Amino acid sequence: MGKGKKSSKRRPGDEKAEQAKENKHGKPTTCQVQLTIHGCLTQNKPLRNNPLIPILEDNSAADTSKQTEVKDADELNAPKQENTGKILNCAHNDQIDAPQKHSGTRKQTKSGQRMNGEKSTDRKLKGKESELNRKVTDYYPIRRSCRKSKAELKCEKQQHIDDLIRNDVEEGLKVKCIEGKGRGIFTDRVFKKDQFVVEYHGDLLEIADAKARESQYAQDPSTGCYMYYFRYHDKTYCVDATKETNRLGRLINHSKNGNLQTKLHAINGTPHLIFLASRDLEEDEELLYDYGDRSKEALAAHPWLKL
Repeated sequence: MGKGKKSSKRRPGDEKAEQAKENKHGKPTTCQVQLTIHGCLTQNKPLRNNPLIPILEDNSAADTSKQTEVKDADELNAPKQENTGKILNCAHNDQIDAPQKHSGTRKQTKSGQRMNGEKSTDRKLKGKESELNRKVTDYYPIRRSCRKSKAELKCEKQQHIDDLIRNDVEEGLKVKCIEGKGRGIFTDRVFKKDQFVVEYHGDLLEIADAKARESQYAQDPSTGCYMYYFRYHDKTYCVDATKETNRLGRLINHSKNGNLQTKLHAINGTPHLIFLASRDLEEDEELLYDYGDRSKEALAAHPWLKL
């Protein structure tokens, strides 16, 4: 080699010496060891058997605890929100119950807490109860009742009596002669209580005309008394059955304990005197009713009125 010329070749120890000189003057240097340390700090690909892992885990736990403390302080300092019916997720104060079996999740409202599943369970229970409590009409069709009301029965009875009176029907009766009494009326069949028996048929007179006829009948002692006085709509009437006819009601005898009762029956505003059975009547039973005359003159003339 010539003098005064420097060789460009470097020895292996020269690079180390230069790096040491630069470190003394404060210049940055690169090191392979530091590269490996930075690689260990990356959390995406941690190295196995790295001695720095415990230190990194402690640092991450400390950072998360600090973040939670800061978050709690912010939530405490934040203004309270009004309850609008929605679920509010709170960290410390609000307690949200876990959903229980067969009860659903709770809703929080102004009037109180209510379970979401209550409606569904109530519907299920109502459905089961409705299945158990079924009606008869669910299995059988509705049939109209054949029973008649009291008003209908009364109307039918009224119409039946009207037809009997208009047609002069006198059925189930017969005439017998009784010693000491004369003629009497007996049943020829069974009559039920309150059943129509016969009408006291005659001439319907007002009080003035009835008194005039009664004065005429009094002139003949052989003429019997067949005049029946009664009041209808605050007015006195009389049925005069003195004239002999084929009607049987005029021949019924007197008794205080009779088996007939008289009743007024109006047809188109005209009153009629009828006899109804006061009890069940057997066949071949004499018909009797109370004349109602208790005057001294009548009792003196007819002693049998006392019986």
